[in-house]
Amino acid sequence: MSFDHLKDRFAIVGVGYTPQGKIPGRTAVSFHTEAVRNALADAGIGKEELDALFLYRHFDAIAGDYDVTAFTVAEQLGVRPSVIGQETYCTRGWLFNSIGLLASGLCRYVAVSYGDNARSGRRSFVKELAGGKATDDLAAFGDLSTMAKYAMQARRAMDTYGTGPEVWKEISIAQRQWACLNTRAAMYGKPLDDEGYYASALVAEPLRLLDATPNSDGGRAIILTTVERAKALGRPYAVLRGFGSANQPVSPLRISVEDEDAAAKRASRAAFAMAGITHADVDACELYDCFTYTVEATLRDYGFFRPQEVRDFLRRERLGPGGDLPVNTSGGMLSEAYFMGLTPVAEAVMQLTGRCGDRQLGVLAGTKAPSIIVCSDNGAVFQSHITLVLERGG
Repeated sequence: MSFDHLKDRFAIVGVGYTPQGKIPGRTAVSFHTEAVRNALADAGIGKEELDALFLYRHFDAIAGDYDVTAFTVAEQLGVRPSVIGQETYCTRGWLFNSIGLLASGLCRYVAVSYGDNARSGRRSFVKELAGGKATDDLAAFGDLSTMAKYAMQARRAMDTYGTGPEVWKEISIAQRQWACLNTRAAMYGKPLDDEGYYASALVAEPLRLLDATPNSDGGRAIILTTVERAKALGRPYAVLRGFGSANQPVSPLRISVEDEDAAAKRASRAAFAMAGITHADVDACELYDCFTYTVEATLRDYGFFRPQEVRDFLRRERLGPGGDLPVNTSGGMLSEAYFMGLTPVAEAVMQLTGRCGDRQLGVLAGTKAPSIIVCSDNGAVFQSHITLVLERGG
């Protein structure tokens, strides 16, 4: 199915940040609200113009917090959008939902937001145990967390084509190098070397602590609209030149690293085809990086390298500052902040609009100003995937 008629018709016109890191005493709702408010201000539009509000996903409330719903966030913002929504699971419907509303003319501006007090509230993503007892049969086999499921995929890739910690440390170190240029990043001022990576504890073998994304307090939001409206606002924006979405509703226990019908492969093929680009046209990648192996798997499935080339391709000299394929220039979720898919998308927009300070591509030595940036958003355990090809607007 072709979506070429939707090429270059939509834009991201606002990005909203909040304080991030460890911010005690804040509710998740407050982070959602502040992020959307700041995104509206960045876009230069009033809250009364907001037609749709999508919360990134629902988490159980922690630390005595209020349950977060889209109704609550809309109330705190003082808005009454025509459409509000919230994902319960790790599906990635926000992009197609937003585009459908904008393409049909039902909505003018759509906000997508994420907010959580996960770090100060000590959120756990271990759902297989409660009160020290197993909640399902998976726990009996050591499958105790999301990390364990990704670890099984990483181990399968090690056995299939020879990747491993020697590759993942390159990703971890490169992204830490980027974070050390980003004053917002949780790991700003905390450089990492090989010794530091290998000294981090094994959590779910073969993945170490530094292969995993830490939790963050804070929020992030973006505003989507049509290119025509973006131009009329007279502010910097990023154009959706191409995009794709795909799902593979397969148990993580049965997903193959060699699956030619993988969600990331299908989504990226659609996005690259719509955008009319090749890998050589890509100036940078901002990728969903819940784990270091996720970055490897995404670049592999996007076709940037063949699996057997992984050790030669994924090097800090290529991915880090000054490299020919900058990846996760904010530090990513691994080293900046965990706001799911809005971490990479927000950074892509900021890079394309020239607002990244010391890490700005084209200003930083050895880099060029970006025109095209590829983003990913990964849901569950490689089961849901969005690819965006963003281009500098104006």
